[in-house]
Amino acid sequence: MVRAVHPIVFSIGPLTIYSFGVMLAIAFLTAGNVVQRELARKNLDPELASSFVVWAAVGGLVGSRVLSFVDDWQGFIRDPLAFVFTGAGFVFYGGLIGGFLTVSAIIWRRHLPYWRVTDCIAPGLAIGQSIGRIGCLLAGDGDWGRPTTLPWGMSFPKAIIGWEQWTRDNGLPIDVRVHPAPIYETLLYGLVFLVLWRRRRTPHPDGYMLWLYFLLSGAARFLVEIVRINPRFAFGLSEAQFISLAIMAIGAVQIWRSSGSAGGGAAAAVAPPEGRRAS
Repeated sequence: MVRAVHPIVFSIGPLTIYSFGVMLAIAFLTAGNVVQRELARKNLDPELASSFVVWAAVGGLVGSRVLSFVDDWQGFIRDPLAFVFTGAGFVFYGGLIGGFLTVSAIIWRRHLPYWRVTDCIAPGLAIGQSIGRIGCLLAGDGDWGRPTTLPWGMSFPKAIIGWEQWTRDNGLPIDVRVHPAPIYETLLYGLVFLVLWRRRRTPHPDGYMLWLYFLLSGAARFLVEIVRINPRFAFGLSEAQFISLAIMAIGAVQIWRSSGSAGGGAAAAVAPPEGRRAS
């Protein structure tokens, strides 16, 4: 049996370094490097990547926390301080939305070509997600899958939150093996990154890479949710699956519109006002 959780890298006195934080830092740094290279390739200022990474981190953490409050309002009310400052409980789509909004604000404020910049960011998002999910695996923050007898099933007895209560509530042994959902996500988002990275040099309208990221990453998350233990929201689907479907629909529609429009019709149709674009 494989036990996947190693939430603490090391401790020195009061200082504790968590594996989730380490992997999150690596994810942001790697994503920033990818964005920097793409900005330079498109004759944009590569130094902008550092600003995007910082604001994506700020907006992502805030957005993730906000959605976690919504998802577990009763837990937040019972012990708000513990809920806010725990090392777990981050909600991915909240982080994506929060980071997207803060980075968008930076792009508009600096009068940058919005859709060209987001095309540079899209591959970075995918590789960042892929690496970040390794942190979720090491921390055991509650995003494991359903019980399985498959040979790669894992157990999370030292998970930072939830494992003992989840096994007890479901009448399962503490060493039950489950689908290692974070590994599935790491592989799928890594595949999304490879597709985007390979297609980035193919001629396309501005915005296309972002829409392709929406379509592929939404599909990846929808598939992983099939085996995850998240509660079903409606029609047998989880909250994340509904958000995934919405993101996939946006990506598919915009790709279809761009394929039928010369010179980037989709991007033009939804781009910010000209006054906010670069001259």
